[in-house]
Amino acid sequence: MTKHIVRFILNGRAVKIEVEPRTTLLRTLREIGVISVKRGCEEGECGTCTVLVDNSPQKSCMILAMEVEGRSVTTSEGLIFPDGELHPIQQAFIDEGAIQCGYCTPGMVMATYALLMRSPDPTEEEVRNALAGNLCRCTGYVSIFRAVKKASAMMKKLPQGAGDR
Repeated sequence: MTKHIVRFILNGRAVKIEVEPRTTLLRTLREIGVISVKRGCEEGECGTCTVLVDNSPQKSCMILAMEVEGRSVTTSEGLIFPDGELHPIQQAFIDEGAIQCGYCTPGMVMATYALLMRSPDPTEEEVRNALAGNLCRCTGYVSIFRAVKKASAMMKKLPQGAGDR
């Protein structure tokens, strides 16, 4: 099968890669070494592969790599500050014990990030709706919901725009 060159921004850096037209963004990201994006159901049901495409949460198993041509893709690695410090969302998930096995965590973090960018002080209903497409088999969600609320509070203490990626 003929490969095509795809250029996009990944976590703030330009990427150029050759892909087959049928290759998903999930598989492409894994092939280039992004470890936070997990392979789960590969049917768009579990959310373990959630990334941001132009700041919108997307399940990378449902997008072809060619569809991100010229776009911006952010993964959990892209939220880490240049000095290596974790983003407040990542830290809140750790602090609240919302990581358990950790498999769903990067997808949950990215869905949370998208939520907090559009609604810095979300209601419980907004949190539940934002995370509805991300499944967890370990925590029972209570600690995840606490982590989202804690992240919201932590981000309010950051200088204007410091939590944006």
